[in-house]
Amino acid sequence: MPNRLRASFGALGLIWMLSGCASAGGAQPAVELTSRPERTEAAPDSEPRPGILVMAHGGGAEWNGRVEDAVRPLRDRIPVSLALGMANPETMQAALDALADEGVNTVAVVRLFVSGASFLHSTEYLLGLRPDPPERAMVGHRMVSGTELDPLATGSRILLEMEGLGGSGEAARILVDRAATAGVTPAESGVLLLAHGMGDEGEDRRVIRSMEDAALALRDGGYAEVHVGTLREDWASAREEAEERMKALVAGMGERHRHVLVIPYRVSGFGPYADVLEGLEYVATEGFLPHPLITDWIAAKAAARFCATGLVSALGPCTPAAGGRAPSPVRARPGNPEPAPRQLSTRR
Repeated sequence: MPNRLRASFGALGLIWMLSGCASAGGAQPAVELTSRPERTEAAPDSEPRPGILVMAHGGGAEWNGRVEDAVRPLRDRIPVSLALGMANPETMQAALDALADEGVNTVAVVRLFVSGASFLHSTEYLLGLRPDPPERAMVGHRMVSGTELDPLATGSRILLEMEGLGGSGEAARILVDRAATAGVTPAESGVLLLAHGMGDEGEDRRVIRSMEDAALALRDGGYAEVHVGTLREDWASAREEAEERMKALVAGMGERHRHVLVIPYRVSGFGPYADVLEGLEYVATEGFLPHPLITDWIAAKAAARFCATGLVSALGPCTPAAGGRAPSPVRARPGNPEPAPRQLSTRR
């Protein structure tokens, strides 16, 4: 659908809506591009009323439920809305609308992706933070030209967190917990941290570097051997080579050590790794979810966005430890107890 310019309180805005829902599991309905009514821009001198929009990939019912469980504790402190999908315009618009209905006019956008580069261009464009559309974008599970997109309709100030979960202290601590509950002796065990990976070589190298903090923590914990790798899952030419490398790593560690742990460096689930590693013996663990530190990570990232603009939220005071100094640039448009781990399995 071509872009259309509309006037709104003397400012130019692009408005659009998509029907359809992105999810990592199951067939997706066809998506139609339609127009939607404009939202009224908040007055410049409005009192800031903060809220959080959490973006996540989405998947089946269990996958989505784990993300919902992670954000639920925050709703007692601040309005939170969830947008599942790979920067899905429809779910993002619905999340913005839900926050506006709660009186929110300043939105911290926290992206629960391993890589901060995931869907970043589309997200920035849809939120009105950059003028150029992406070359291509995912809508549902359908690839479309970026020229079919228009920015979303919102009168809120948008504060976009640029970093993903990968490389964070929370990520390393969660994976150390996963290894510790796997029922193996560290000195007799090799470990593979395995991530989805990226298509771009530079971005994939950044993902691998972000995994090294967790790998170092595991080495310091006495594990005999720790490796990191990506499967390059959505890029066939790169994936074939990556699969062979990962299988060789697991097989080799299996010859040298009593146990091999395969820990998915993923938001949730084990991904396609069981199929890739079929025939090899290893112990599988959960990814980052479920774990209460994910709730803490979301809260810390949102607090950092608010604090970077001088806004104190219900998430806590603006101290350096609580996000008084933002760890990444702000992209702003003016205006329970820990769950029990999954039953571990040995794949053969």
